[in-house]
Amino acid sequence: MPIPSPGHPIDVHLLEASFQPLELLAAWQRSLATDGHDSPGATGSAAESHFIGRVRPTTASGEPLEALELEHYPGMTETRLQAIAEACAVRHGAGAVLVAHRVGRVLPGEAIVLVAVQADRRGPAQRCVQELLEGLKHHAPFWKREWSGGSGTWVAGNTPL
Repeated sequence: MPIPSPGHPIDVHLLEASFQPLELLAAWQRSLATDGHDSPGATGSAAESHFIGRVRPTTASGEPLEALELEHYPGMTETRLQAIAEACAVRHGAGAVLVAHRVGRVLPGEAIVLVAVQADRRGPAQRCVQELLEGLKHHAPFWKREWSGGSGTWVAGNTPL
């Protein structure tokens, strides 16, 4: 798997508490600006794309959802997310990548994932976000349990696009 050059900062965070995605995004942008990564002269970055995913209010079977619980293996999950983000950054020429993903109990409407990418053009930034989201959905080691009616059911497979 290719490793990005030092010009590709990759920030991966697993969060156990609810978060405000736009505040986290703004903090990441400020951090990049402080480090000189967001000016076109520093990295060639001129475009940014991001995606915020929120927990749906219903289970896969259409029942009202009380909560979604995400389990993971600490250490292994962060390493895998980092590898997925690095590979996407290299393929799309991204200047910087942010991945923030919830673990634990997440309520309907709460943010579960934030992905942001800076690149030299909007096309590579948007393609990188899309590929990164698919990588997280299909290759990240998370196990999901939907809670409805006081009982939990493990989710088999992934939700469609």
